Amino acid sequence: MDSNNLKVSGLSGNGLYCAHLLGYNPGNLLVGNSVFSLGVIGSIRSGIRTAVGGEIAAVTNMIAEGRRLSFDRFNKELVASGGSGAIGVKNELVFHPGNIEFLTIGSAVSDTINRNMNLFSTSADAQELFCQWDGGYQPVSFVFGNVAYSIGIVKGVFGGFKKLIKGEVKQYSDIFNSTRNLALQRIIAEAKSKGANSVLGINTTILPIGSIEVQEMVMLGTASFNPSISNLINSVGGIISSNLTAEEVWNVTKMNYIPLKLVLGTSVYSLGFIGGIKATLSNLVKGEINSLTELIYGAREESINKVKNQALEIGADDVLGIKNYIYDLGDGLVEFLSIGTAVKKVEGISTHSPQLPPQAITRDRETFLDLANIPYGFAVQKKV
Repeated sequence: MDSNNLKVSGLSGNGLYCAHLLGYNPGNLLVGNSVFSLGVIGSIRSGIRTAVGGEIAAVTNMIAEGRRLSFDRFNKELVASGGSGAIGVKNELVFHPGNIEFLTIGSAVSDTINRNMNLFSTSADAQELFCQWDGGYQPVSFVFGNVAYSIGIVKGVFGGFKKLIKGEVKQYSDIFNSTRNLALQRIIAEAKSKGANSVLGINTTILPIGSIEVQEMVMLGTASFNPSISNLINSVGGIISSNLTAEEVWNVTKMNYIPLKLVLGTSVYSLGFIGGIKATLSNLVKGEINSLTELIYGAREESINKVKNQALEIGADDVLGIKNYIYDLGDGLVEFLSIGTAVKKVEGISTHSPQLPPQAITRDRETFLDLANIPYGFAVQKKV
């Protein structure tokens, strides 16, 4: 066999089947990268130390530049390969001693039915892409939005006295709501700049950047275009966003729903100095700590109410896939985060096929695990 015809692809057996259904042949695995010195981040350490909270723009911009450089090089490989698009695109951070590598990886595919589409890239694997495409969403481009922010907020000007009070610390809630929504605003803006009217399959990851009390929140997804919804999404500025899985998008489309917007609400609560003493004393006696039970219940309800209000503002009928997370910020402060997708029922919307093939809903299983090199490999990323 001619070595030029042999392809080394990241597509699985199920993915190959779904790609074939879409009219694509597998191409080669593609890689783009960029390596930065961690000293670049260390050089702005003093600014981080004085931050009250919220975005650290210099770190956001540095990480965004690294992610874009690696993606640009990935796209050059895609063009050179003669492929029609790239499937399963991932954009990750790899921490090496003293350096940080930005790595973009995915698999090229070639069109066998001459659609005359522009070159595309998608974060969806072939199974997910089939679900999205059958639901009416054509891929345009892999997109991301990120924000780097200070997690040392208790050292800020409010921390000294606010942690003495039990209940919501509104200043912190406002900072975190604003900061977390920046990543969403940026991925939506990037999708819109690509001529898309939707960004699907948004995966949100929070990961530490070095050891400087900074974290990055990054949203990765696929900018897509669905011609049947363009006149239905004015309430969200002409572009929808969703963290529903590809299978869920297909299912809700089959039931005449369209996703409208990824909605998230966060509330920062202080357990309080007095409440902390009571909790400590209560721990000496087995049983429920009523004061903390009520506080945590109320905090969770507050973050959910923020999600509800966002959904009502855009005329949604429901919020699906709601998930709740709790983060310990230190010194008795905790953040409650709720996230989901607001949806709306629209008559006349449906899928192309009456049902999905089994291969499109089969998840690939990891068959190789290297647990020996975790400290030097990919950063452990916390998906929400």
